[in-house]
Amino acid sequence: MPAELRISRSDSRQPTPAPSVSVPAIVIARWCSTRSWPVHPLAPGRKTPAANCDACRQPGHTHHACPCPAAGRWCHGFHAATLDPDRIEQWWSRTPEPGVGVACAPAGLVVIDIDAHPNTLPPRDRLLPGIQIAEEVDLTGLATGYHTLAVLAALRGVPSPADDETTLRVRTPSGGLHVWYQSDGRRWQCSSGSGSRRALAWQVDVRAHGGYIIAPGTTTTAGTYTPLDDARIPAPLPPWLAHELERTGHLPAPNVPAPRPVSARALQAVIAAGGGRGRATRALATVLADVAACASVPEGAGFSDKLNRAAYTAGGLVGGGHLTEQVVEKALRDAADLARPGQSRRAEAIIRSGISAGKAHPLHLGGRS
Repeated sequence: MPAELRISRSDSRQPTPAPSVSVPAIVIARWCSTRSWPVHPLAPGRKTPAANCDACRQPGHTHHACPCPAAGRWCHGFHAATLDPDRIEQWWSRTPEPGVGVACAPAGLVVIDIDAHPNTLPPRDRLLPGIQIAEEVDLTGLATGYHTLAVLAALRGVPSPADDETTLRVRTPSGGLHVWYQSDGRRWQCSSGSGSRRALAWQVDVRAHGGYIIAPGTTTTAGTYTPLDDARIPAPLPPWLAHELERTGHLPAPNVPAPRPVSARALQAVIAAGGGRGRATRALATVLADVAACASVPEGAGFSDKLNRAAYTAGGLVGGGHLTEQVVEKALRDAADLARPGQSRRAEAIIRSGISAGKAHPLHLGGRS
């Protein structure tokens, strides 16, 4: 991590925000991308994603098959998150004001978001979902997510994640804490600590598949998201915490098949198939990796949309004279075969259609003509 993001020790049990340290957003975005954490812009001074373009704000429009991410626009929040260094430079060099968000699922992250808001205590059965707290238990002093998470950890005979110095922890401007963990490969779902459908503990949110987290060092109008201690790498998700997440409904419905790991060697082979050098290859490699990553989620990964987006980008690179059609077709077929073996006919139709559409709008690596 850049020297600017190295902060002195601070006890996670004290919900007092650490001193703010100003770090340029582009420095944060570059640092995140080197750790394979896809990034996307946040609205300047806020913790919400930067706004869509006008076309993407129209009623009924969704991120599915939207051409904006392939064209280098940041529409649709974490769905547009990227590791492409050229796009990162484009986004934050031209407009340095936006903050930095990290897409949790593509980064393989599960983040425990501990709140410290002075809210009224809910009924006892909502403090730790699925765990009955007897009436004779005195709850005096229990007021934040730090407390409910500490109680859950104590019941399991382990330290609270808030005190886990082995992993990246980030103090929030409001006095809360983000505890970053590396996923165990399962498709963990997001939740709100006050949610009725799934929740880990009151005032403890979970950021995972379908969500994003604010990058350490990012500054909003409320203050800076400040890393604690020296740990800058998320530790593996503790088994006891994975068990609690499973118990509280943070996995997909049982009818969704379990993820298959993607072979690192196979993924590298797909990316290498892009051929050529420089920015064109990196642009192609980024979208190919999105397609190949669908292998880890047999259903519900948006494979068709991702393959169509990759083909559209590849067509733009061909139209711009950066790569040959033969090279990009082979790379796309290899990525599709890795992600969805035995579906070559379906993939071929998507590839041809996407390349054809992309060629009509040549990609000049600074935007389309």
